[in-house]
Amino acid sequence: MIKNLLFDLGGVIMDLDRNRCVDAFKGLGMKDPDDFLGLYGQKGDFLALESGEIGADEFHRRIRPLFGNPDLTDAQIDDAFNQFLIGIPVDRLEALRALRSDYRICLLSNTNPIMMESKIAEEFRKEGREMADYFDGIVTSYDARCCKPGKEIFDYAERTCDLVPSETLFFDDSQANVDAARSFGFHAVLVRPGDEFADLLRNFCENLTPAQDVR
Repeated sequence: MIKNLLFDLGGVIMDLDRNRCVDAFKGLGMKDPDDFLGLYGQKGDFLALESGEIGADEFHRRIRPLFGNPDLTDAQIDDAFNQFLIGIPVDRLEALRALRSDYRICLLSNTNPIMMESKIAEEFRKEGREMADYFDGIVTSYDARCCKPGKEIFDYAERTCDLVPSETLFFDDSQANVDAARSFGFHAVLVRPGDEFADLLRNFCENLTPAQDVR
């Protein structure tokens, strides 16, 4: 019986544009942003920020030399970084709120405090609400100090969100993360470009046997 829905953020709830972010960093003078920015995971100091190894201030200090401009401000760096995020369609926000009447809704995201405290928070507020109005539990990689697809972050989500894997359906746009979740006992669905999680949930429910009924 599915009681919990566990969502990735980017590519599932939030629309992304990695190339727009790469172009923004190049516009500020960074030569090889492709070396650091991945669609499903980051490298170098970007990974250190995402995994909670360093905070925003240290991140700014470390990457500023990559731009060749010592006068570049933190705000300019953050604005370029946030170009990764397009936004959240209102109908997805409405779908999340509607699902809370039937399920516990939790978030499990590889993300960073710069995006989380600016663009991501702004997107959830555009309907006059806060993230807590959409989720019963929120797990970020920088708080957990580990990233998907590692077992550690799924264990962390189990503990902090009080999840039973066999009662939890996980949505992610990364096949590696979906495979990992299944190996740890979660039900999991891959979200491909153009998919909507509400439709995928409906299809998942329709394909269950009576013994597996989510209700």
